[in-house]
Order: sequence, then C-alpha cells, then structure tokens
Amino acid sequence: MDVAVSTSARAGRTSRPKPISPIEAAIQSWLEILPPELVANMDSYLKNLLSKAPKRWVVYPPMVLLPAGSFGEQWWEAVGPEHVASRYAAELWTSLLENIGRREGKGVLTHLAVNSGIPLHKSLIQGPGLPDSEKNVLRTPCGLIMLHGDFGPSLSPETVPTERDFDEAFWVSTKQNGITQVWAPRYTMFSRGNIKEKARLLAYHRSDQSLVSRRLSKDKIANDSAVDLYAGIGYFVFCYLKMGLRRVVGWELNPWSVEGLRRGAIANGWSVETVRSNESLGHVDGQIVVLLEDNRNAAERLWGPLGHKLGSIRHVNCGLLPSSEGSWEMALEILDGDGWLHLHENVGVKDVQARTAEIESLMVCWLKKTGDERSAKVEHVEYVKTFAPDIWHCVFDVYISRLGTQP
Repeated sequence: MDVAVSTSARAGRTSRPKPISPIEAAIQSWLEILPPELVANMDSYLKNLLSKAPKRWVVYPPMVLLPAGSFGEQWWEAVGPEHVASRYAAELWTSLLENIGRREGKGVLTHLAVNSGIPLHKSLIQGPGLPDSEKNVLRTPCGLIMLHGDFGPSLSPETVPTERDFDEAFWVSTKQNGITQVWAPRYTMFSRGNIKEKARLLAYHRSDQSLVSRRLSKDKIANDSAVDLYAGIGYFVFCYLKMGLRRVVGWELNPWSVEGLRRGAIANGWSVETVRSNESLGHVDGQIVVLLEDNRNAAERLWGPLGHKLGSIRHVNCGLLPSSEGSWEMALEILDGDGWLHLHENVGVKDVQARTAEIESLMVCWLKKTGDERSAKVEHVEYVKTFAPDIWHCVFDVYISRLGTQP
C-alpha cells in the first residue's frame, strides 16, 4: 500500500521549471525598453536573440568575462537598427551584471568584457607591416572587448607603466586551490585552464605519491627553493611557495604581470621583492623574488649574492608556450643538485611519446657535455589542456638525480 501511494505521488509530481539564465533574464527585461516596433513579434524576436546570445560566463570579481564572440556583429544584426547599440547597450550590460551578480553571490559586479585569444605576434596587435618574428612575448590581451566599466588608461604594450598607471588600472582577483591571484585584464592575461597543473604541483611531494622520488616531507624541502623562468602573475610561483619551499625566484618581462604577482603575493600573505634589470640581488630576502628582466642571464644572476640564500633548488619551471625549449639547457644548469625540470610545450597528441624520448636524450647529452654525472629521466608527462584539435599543452617532468641516489 505504501509503495502504491509513493508511486502515485511520484507520478503526480510536476517537475520544477528550469531556472532562467541571468543572461536570458537580462535580455527579456532589456526588450521592454526598446522601441515597440522592434519587438512587435516578441516570441520569435526573443527566440532569435537568445539563440545568438552567450550561454556561459566567468566571474572574476568585480568583472564578468564572456566567451569569445559574445554579443558580436551577428547578435546586433539580429537586434535591428544600428542606433540601438549605441543608445541602449548600457542598459543591457547593467542588467546582465546585476542578474549574474545575484546568481553568483560574489558582491556587486561592475565590469563586463568579452574574452579573446592572445595573439602570438605583434603584427596581429599593431597591424600589418611587422615581421612574424616580432613575437607578442608580453602576452598582451589586446583582443579583450571591454563592454562596460572603466578598465584603466589605454596604453601601448610598449609603454613602461608608472606607479600612477598601476593605481589607475582596473584589477581583478580570483582564488584557485586556496591561492589568490590578481591581474589587470586590460594588460595581462589569465589562464583559467592552468588550475589542474597548479593542483598537481601542490600535491607533488605528498607521501602518497606513486613515484618514490617525490615523497618528500615539508621538513625535507623547508630550506629549498624553486625558480620560475616565466613567472607571469605567479601561476606556479605561488604553488611552489605553498608547497613548502623556502623561496621562489622568478623572471618576467611584462611589468603588468610583475605588479599582479606582487599584489597577489601580498594578498596571500607572502613577502615579495621586485628587482629590475642591473639591480643587485645582494639585499633581497623576500619569500618571492621577481626579476623584471629577460631571463637569458638567469643562471649567472643566481650564482651571485642571492645564491647562498636559496639552499638547494628543487624545481625549475619553464612555462612558455608554444615551447620553452630555448631555456631548457639553462634550466638544467640552474638545477645544480637533485630535482625536477617542468618543461611546458604544445605537442601533437601523436607526437608525445617521440617528444618524450627527444627531451630525455637532450638532457643526457647536455649533462655529458659538461661532465655532469647526474642522470636524466622524463618521469611523467602531464596533459594540461587542449590548445587546438589534437594539440595538447603538455608538461614534461624531468627528474635529474645523482646516479643511485634518492633526494
């Protein structure tokens, strides 16, 4: 009897309607302020607009970031007359921010932008005329479409920012794996997809690691350091410090990234010092030391006054894409004892095995060339995220060790 009642009750139960998307709600309310002649056939008009509207978003308080292509030409063509965009767009953006803010519960959201890919070459930033060899080494997010809010002064990527520029810029933050990161979206990128690699680094030396070589207690690494040759806003710098290492030294060319790293370090409660090109390292003693300069002389810089403050360097990170190969031999030189090189590269999925063998062979060759008796082994290849069809952002973990020893 109880079963029959229960079944009957379930049969008569009506399913709850799917909650309306904040973007859909914003578009619906926005239509109410448009000229009546535009929305004479509301149902078909709304359906057409919603079919072309974005379905996803990411919140980096106080900014909402929409996926590439959102509210582009096709969407505004579906709206109708050209004057509507300039006259009524602000109301749409305000409504969208309010609705997403209520859904996310992350405070008042004030800025709205559309994401875009990071050009590999300056010619795609400044127009034709520059050779492809002029790479966008600063990873400037010049394609960012700013829809609503003041994102800070418009500065050329070549402009050296002042303290006033930093103060007037718009900064956002997010927390991943318990670590806060800060950046100015108009001037620097943020790679959300690196969250998996960050989590992997944080667990690198746990006692349950399948690789015995990695099972190191915090006491064992407490006086050791890491080096990040492409520090960015601190993606991996912060992970090495939270891992339990004593100090992290990083190199970064983009002053906006260095400032984001500095602000992020402070937000996490870590001491940080910024050193500019040709400045001495003798006085620095922060948990994080970031050098605003090219990393080509990194090895020599580390042999100087800072060297005795680093202990053993356990990790060297080479996080440049599409390939960091140009820094690998120097990274091996920097890693003067037992430890790991983390080599980032975009690799075709069918080529990973061959590339693994090539990397190991390169390391062995470089060690032999200098009479170094350590061994080199690619312990693991981590597939971080897809970069393009059948192309993966991979990290090759190369373990460098004295023969017959464990760290």
